Amino acid sequence: MPNAPEAALSTPLLLSISAMAIAILLVLIIRIRLHPFFALVIVSIGTALATGIGVGNLIETLTGGFGQTLGNVAMLIGFGAVLGRIVAVSGGARVLSDTLIRICGRDRAPLGLSIAALLFCFPIFLDAAYVVMLPIIFAVARELKGSLLLYGLPVAGSALVMHALMPPHPGPVAAAVFLEADIGLVLFVGLLVGLPTWYVMGYRLAVWLANKTPFQSVPDVMGGEEDDGGPRPAFGTVLLVLLLPLVLIFMNTGISTLISAGTLPDDNALLDAFVVIGETPIALLISTCVAMWLLVFRRGLKEPMEAVNDIIEKALAPVCTIILITGAGGMFGGVLTASGIGNALAESLDAIGMPLILAGYLIASVIRIAQGSATVAGTTAAGIMAPAVLAEPALAGMPAACITTAIVAGAIGYSHVNDSGFWLVGRFLQVETRTMLRTWSVMSTGISLMAFALAWALFVLVT
Repeated sequence: MPNAPEAALSTPLLLSISAMAIAILLVLIIRIRLHPFFALVIVSIGTALATGIGVGNLIETLTGGFGQTLGNVAMLIGFGAVLGRIVAVSGGARVLSDTLIRICGRDRAPLGLSIAALLFCFPIFLDAAYVVMLPIIFAVARELKGSLLLYGLPVAGSALVMHALMPPHPGPVAAAVFLEADIGLVLFVGLLVGLPTWYVMGYRLAVWLANKTPFQSVPDVMGGEEDDGGPRPAFGTVLLVLLLPLVLIFMNTGISTLISAGTLPDDNALLDAFVVIGETPIALLISTCVAMWLLVFRRGLKEPMEAVNDIIEKALAPVCTIILITGAGGMFGGVLTASGIGNALAESLDAIGMPLILAGYLIASVIRIAQGSATVAGTTAAGIMAPAVLAEPALAGMPAACITTAIVAGAIGYSHVNDSGFWLVGRFLQVETRTMLRTWSVMSTGISLMAFALAWALFVLVT
């Protein structure tokens, strides 16, 4: 990627251009309602030209950031989407829910549903996961004669936490790529931060908010639970499929860490093989292939290969937009780096004494509040913060993973009427907008604040 322009602009001018670029980006997305992909590309071009990147270097600068991001992100998002759809279509989501509700008991059915959603939402995006879980939520609410929000809101809390903090979801993956944070460490920090955040804010707060809300009956609207016509898989099989990628990724991180520390040799072929298997794209590929075998081929379906190909086609089509938006966010971040805006921002933050982790959270939160998309907010904020973080060698490793988690925590909070997730959950549950603001919005804000607080506390411990 080209270096910063030779005739460097002053820091105040660079920061003014950066602020104007973000403002124009938000106007294009919010007021004009231009698709975020086009908005990010247009603003990236304008920012590059305004900061003095020459016409001869323009395309190289744009495609450099775009291609580098997609090279790291596209496979993770694609494999995660396919893995999630296999579990959904095979009936794995219902198996998880039924088993956990049976274990937890009828009185703790919300906890069982919330745990099921926590597991199921690891590889699948919030919108798709919630639609798949809806028929289960409706069935449980009807059977137990409880308020729909008592069962629907904890599931939404689980989906929010997983979508916000866990790879292979696009926000944390893209942020990790920009900050050069190890995906395994981001996943580790995400679990340390996410599990207590889920229990306190995604489950306990959700149940409390639901109990404070007037009784909500089950509507006639039904979600799109799909069934491939075969027998349902065993609970252990579903659990194996969902936990396998985590185990492989953690194996990679653990072995790599021990090799770096000198505890394990660095020229061992077997260890090298384990490290390769645990690389995030390879781990997700292996896990997806295992899911195909266990949840499709082993269940005696007619035309299993056609079923697999149909699952892949239907899983990949919806995520193309997310992949392009993520790539365009990488393009914007690349322009900010090449123009020198990132370094100017780093110097300014250092001058006022604002910690980088706090700055990342605040930037992501402001963008999230303004335009609604968690992916756009996390991607843009990470791109803005990347030069400042990468300029500090001491922030490599765990500190970078903590900053990544803090940024995506800001990107998932403060959900309101400009967030598609707000409307998806509200419309399917047939909940009034005022009630959604008092429940969903409060819950998402609580998740954001607690996740950030825990990420910052961990950051302080490791720096």
